[in-house]
Amino acid sequence: MIKILIAEDERPIADLLEMNLSRAGYSCTWVGDGLAAIEKLEQETFDLALLDVMMPGADGYDVLNYMKPMNIPAIFITARTNVADRVRGLHEGADDYITKPFEIVEMLARVESVLRRYNKGAAHFSFDGVEVDLPSRTVVKNGEPVNLTMKEFDLLVLFLQNKNIALFRETLYRRVWGGDYTGEGRTVDLHVQRLRKKLGWEEHITAVYKVGYRLNG
Repeated sequence: MIKILIAEDERPIADLLEMNLSRAGYSCTWVGDGLAAIEKLEQETFDLALLDVMMPGADGYDVLNYMKPMNIPAIFITARTNVADRVRGLHEGADDYITKPFEIVEMLARVESVLRRYNKGAAHFSFDGVEVDLPSRTVVKNGEPVNLTMKEFDLLVLFLQNKNIALFRETLYRRVWGGDYTGEGRTVDLHVQRLRKKLGWEEHITAVYKVGYRLNG
């Protein structure tokens, strides 16, 4: 299982991160200051670190510099929004930069992207008898292959990566079809309907009023 270190001194934000990352299948460890983060890095092996820039003890830059020899990817999370701060974070070696407040779906997508860059992303999903293998793009349910189109497969993976999270139609369209959403709600709806029918997931993938869809699990 992918292990993520969350170094964030604001507990409500840390709880939000931990809850949603855990739901997405990651193992999370939380610390509330930079020195505790360094101590954890000495004790355990992590696949990714989410670092608040401004923390007591040692700030995110200090922790990042300490991590460099370990080859652990890092994403900065901060309330600072100016370009100079973002540029400094990236120059210091951060792999990505998320500003508060952030959308959970975007945060999960950035985590997934960084892990994939380091070849640490999940390659296999299992849910309710369905086995999904990303490298081969194959789907099997109860031992029987399921024939999905490319878009249906991408939708399925997106739902599995965001279980119990309501996904806006705009998000689904942007992540699966690419480009800006311009009201192609019917396209999304038709693909979701076909996906539900092929998997027998009419009760698992539910419509969320005025939002989009959610995979309940």
